[in-house]
Amino acid sequence: MNRALKLYSLANNLSLETKGFFEIKGPGEGNHSTNDFIKELGNLALEEFGADYSEKNICGNNSLAVDFYFPEEGTIVEIALGLKNPNTEYEKDLLKAVMAKSIGNKIKKILFVSKPGGKKKCNQPGRLAVKKWLLQTHNIEVEVIDLGHKA
Repeated sequence: MNRALKLYSLANNLSLETKGFFEIKGPGEGNHSTNDFIKELGNLALEEFGADYSEKNICGNNSLAVDFYFPEEGTIVEIALGLKNPNTEYEKDLLKAVMAKSIGNKIKKILFVSKPGGKKKCNQPGRLAVKKWLLQTHNIEVEVIDLGHKA
């Protein structure tokens, strides 16, 4: 199993073990909950991989960072829990992948890890068009996997 999918597995297990993870919390409490989840996932990933692949500044001389980057695989992983919502950072995260590739980083794929409904939302025409454009013009694949799958 590659590191990106292993990270998804860690995230999925963590989501299933976290009380109230799939409940809608709203601004404030929801932000704190998401930050706690990502912090714990980073700790689990560090333990699993023996190296820190989180919060990587691969987009140039700016403050843009990706949630996780596995350079050997050329894969960015974004923990995009609110991807099912109408306004998300989907396009911004894709732009970060293009920027990272344009300055010489190996970028083949961006994997979004979302709460249930994210994958369905990303199969709507607007997001599908952006996904198709990214593959055709930059040869970057986009995949969305929802959390909440029991083994």
